[in-house]
Amino acid sequence: MVARVATVAFEGIDVIAVDVQVQASPGLPAFTIVGLADKAVGESRERVRAALFAIGLALPPKRITVNLAPADRLKEGGHFDLPIALGLLAAMGVVAAEDLAGFIAMGELALDGTLAPVSGVLPAAMHANALGLGLICPAAQGAEAAWAAGDGIVAAANLLSVVNHFKGTQVIAPPARPPAPILGDGRPALDLIDVKGQESAKRALEIAAAGGHNMLMSGPPGAGKSMLAARLPGLLPPLAPAEILEVSMIRSLAGQLEGAQLSAERPFRDPHHSASMAALVGGGHRARPGELSLAHLGVLFLDELPEFNRTALEALRQPLETGRITVARANAHVTYPARVQLVAAMNPCRCGWLGDAARACARAPACADSYQARLSGPLLDRFDLNIEVPPVEAVDLAAAPAGESSSLVAARVAQTRQRQRMRCGDADGTECNARLSDAALGQVAEPDADGRRLMVQAAERLRLSARGYHRVLRVARTIADLAGDDTVARPHIAEALAYRRAEPAPAATGPRGLRRVG
Repeated sequence: MVARVATVAFEGIDVIAVDVQVQASPGLPAFTIVGLADKAVGESRERVRAALFAIGLALPPKRITVNLAPADRLKEGGHFDLPIALGLLAAMGVVAAEDLAGFIAMGELALDGTLAPVSGVLPAAMHANALGLGLICPAAQGAEAAWAAGDGIVAAANLLSVVNHFKGTQVIAPPARPPAPILGDGRPALDLIDVKGQESAKRALEIAAAGGHNMLMSGPPGAGKSMLAARLPGLLPPLAPAEILEVSMIRSLAGQLEGAQLSAERPFRDPHHSASMAALVGGGHRARPGELSLAHLGVLFLDELPEFNRTALEALRQPLETGRITVARANAHVTYPARVQLVAAMNPCRCGWLGDAARACARAPACADSYQARLSGPLLDRFDLNIEVPPVEAVDLAAAPAGESSSLVAARVAQTRQRQRMRCGDADGTECNARLSDAALGQVAEPDADGRRLMVQAAERLRLSARGYHRVLRVARTIADLAGDDTVARPHIAEALAYRRAEPAPAATGPRGLRRVG
């Protein structure tokens, strides 16, 4: 007799159905797990053995074989403990196999039989709900599973509770319906009115929020670059219900969905500049999502941009265009969503005081050239808005708070986003101008005659690439939307060009492409 219990494996945010098959046959006592299991799954033998002993059962003196089908998919993680234990109990006749047929099981077993939390309960619950199945999971994650399926959830504290529930001697009540998603995480809200001065930077931040544009801020230490970036999520519209689940699934797979409380606020991730490439874009032994995917549908803030590992920064280029990141391994290719708004900050040079004769280092301005050369041209080309953030004057610091609050700016941003949705639809991220396809951009951002002439002149003078040309049009379209204008005009183009970084002049070359040096 072969007992079967359903569970799941994960490839990115995709859920793969796994059939746990357990057979206890005559022969020398042995306990074997096959089906391309990693070390954590292989160690399930000892955890299951100890958990069964804790509830007063012993393994039968038979040859026990556990097969995890399909056999050609890698099985990773400790959540296979519970389905293996349940399959073994069904093979021993302790639990009826037909009672387990309508459930997907996942959970890690402690040596005393307690069920410990695991990653990926939310996507597993959504998968079970789509198939019309129930879910057996740890009690601590019952509320998380209830987001996807309110009925058919068995959230047990330990293995004995699961056994008693299916034998009818104990009833495990379904978890309570979780509260509605909250806006924020309970910390004090960051308000734009707290930023003294920097009116030009605030204007650029509003444009970035309204159109979903990537932005690079450059300025001396203490100018307020990090303060501005931290207040960007408060200007963005909250996540839609479908987006909340999508973001929460990624957090669940990364083991960062604590307390089963979902948030409608857009993610804000700010990794340290010492982060490795795997930490930034995803990877590692189990190809976990990185900061790029954890910021999906939100903001990825990279402070001290030139200090990041250059290889890691270059790995961001393709995901910023496609909205997804593929982590390639010898045995699998795992794809995670990564539609982020990239905001970065940097000092003009290593010491940070370029242009200030009293505090600049002795190597200025050569230090600025070497420092900024750490960033490649193609990466800088991904930023729609490039702004200089000057030092704040003492008179601004001493003055009373001035300017607009985040709520006022967020209201304008919401109206602008609604205008874009009405014009372009809401499919595949086209609700913001930064995600428009080139074909759609040509239809909605065609400038008038004066604007077209200015655009052509600026493209030649600034040496804009084709990508740069289109990014200027996207920013100009957002500026026009903020002003409530249907047509992209010359003033909109002029302001968009002010935020554009000029391409470096090509070096003069002599015969056979050799660079002239004088």
